[in-house]
Amino acid sequence: MVIDSPIGRLFATWDAAGALTGLRFTGDAGPDGGGEELRRQLGEYFAGEREAFDLPLAPVGTPWQRAVWDALRAVPYGETITYAELAVRAGRPGAARAAGAANGRNPISVLIPCHRVIGTSGALTGYAGGVDAKGRLLAHERASRSRAPSPGSRPPRTTGRRARPAA
Repeated sequence: MVIDSPIGRLFATWDAAGALTGLRFTGDAGPDGGGEELRRQLGEYFAGEREAFDLPLAPVGTPWQRAVWDALRAVPYGETITYAELAVRAGRPGAARAAGAANGRNPISVLIPCHRVIGTSGALTGYAGGVDAKGRLLAHERASRSRAPSPGSRPPRTTGRRARPAA
């Protein structure tokens, strides 16, 4: 399935059980395993209405890569960490380069938020969709977060969707 997004075309692939195995900027799109739900959730994300995704994911990688990808999923929406911090969170302090390599092999862009990792200096570093797309994703998340109502004025979230303020 191919999804047009504000950061370019995204190519989705699924496994036989319907779990998302890839969301990339290049490549071949697979059959539409759960595509309409993915399209809906990405639409909400880009509209500033969703901060987390609740789709079944099945990224294929080594145990180390999966540990890094799990650590990425714990980075809060609108926030960034460094590669060194990513290595610590994945359980291997001092392995910033290895964490960066695993981050770069993330097969499910946006949903596993590898765009939230920056260089120690604060500089935007490589991203499969290009550094411009990475910057736009981070700016989008920060802007969406700054528009959100104060935490006490909205009910707790249970689905990853951000509550809209009353009109």
